[in-house]
Amino acid sequence: MISLSIVIPVYNAEKTIEHLCNSLVALYAKEHRLEVVLVNDNSSDHTDIVCRALHEKYPDIITYIRLARNFSEHNAVMAGLNNAKGEFCAIMDDDFQNPPEEVATLLAEIRKGYDVVYSQYLQKNDSLFRNLGSFVNDKMANLILKKPAELYLSSFKIINRFLVNEIIRYTGPDPYIDAIIMRCTANIGRVNVRHNSRQQGRSGYTLKKLISLWGNMILSYSLIPLRMLGIIGLIMTVIGLFIGGTALTDYLLPSRVDPTEYETLTAVTSFFRGFQLLAISIVGEYVGRIYLSLNSDPQFVIREKFQARKKAEIRSILKAQEKC
Repeated sequence: MISLSIVIPVYNAEKTIEHLCNSLVALYAKEHRLEVVLVNDNSSDHTDIVCRALHEKYPDIITYIRLARNFSEHNAVMAGLNNAKGEFCAIMDDDFQNPPEEVATLLAEIRKGYDVVYSQYLQKNDSLFRNLGSFVNDKMANLILKKPAELYLSSFKIINRFLVNEIIRYTGPDPYIDAIIMRCTANIGRVNVRHNSRQQGRSGYTLKKLISLWGNMILSYSLIPLRMLGIIGLIMTVIGLFIGGTALTDYLLPSRVDPTEYETLTAVTSFFRGFQLLAISIVGEYVGRIYLSLNSDPQFVIREKFQARKKAEIRSILKAQEKC
């Protein structure tokens, strides 16, 4: 059985992924039955060529998966988890911000009996925009996912086989890995690791992708928006009763000055129409996601897969080629 799988979602990483894989093999292939699963999320550079070469270089270690289009990081990770076979499965970035040496730190911690161990950064070497996005994501997760306040949901983590099997049971089109983890287990560990500066390129998380991620977290894994609408509706009902009571009082007491009918009608209709549009948009989002799930919108589509083979199988293939 493979003891350690490392899943790496790869996007436009032609300059870093080879060095990263070489480092991981050098560090862990001797001590562990190692598997590295590379998931190419439809990169636009020469990442595909580099990953194919890595599979040929390490045919017994590297599994290479190429997706048919860009599905986003969490979908790519789900594709990797569905194909990973290790007792423990680490998830890391492709840009060396997660030092390869720190996989051993996560592995040592999860062997204490945790289902998942998240990395914690004493100092993050990200841009101001990325740090701000992480801060907002962390606070939203505290509220929506019931995440412990002291836990940071890092993309660099390690999961045991029990939790991997639970995660891949989710087949919806918009997976959010950390939300699924929070739904499955409370046996969560954390450990301090280094966080390096990005070696090449820039973060793939644009403002549009971050907003999409937050929307996915809110609408796919929580009923909070619907409950907030209920609270707002209750407050508006109370306000309506108050306004109605005030209008009745003004009618019964002629000495008080009444607002004009036009002002009253404009204020009331504008407020209620705006609220109705907000409610319809949120309910429509829920209905749309239900439709996508029922319509079997794919979580990921694999165009090609180059599976790592056992050494004995590789030797038999080589012998057959020699005979030919």
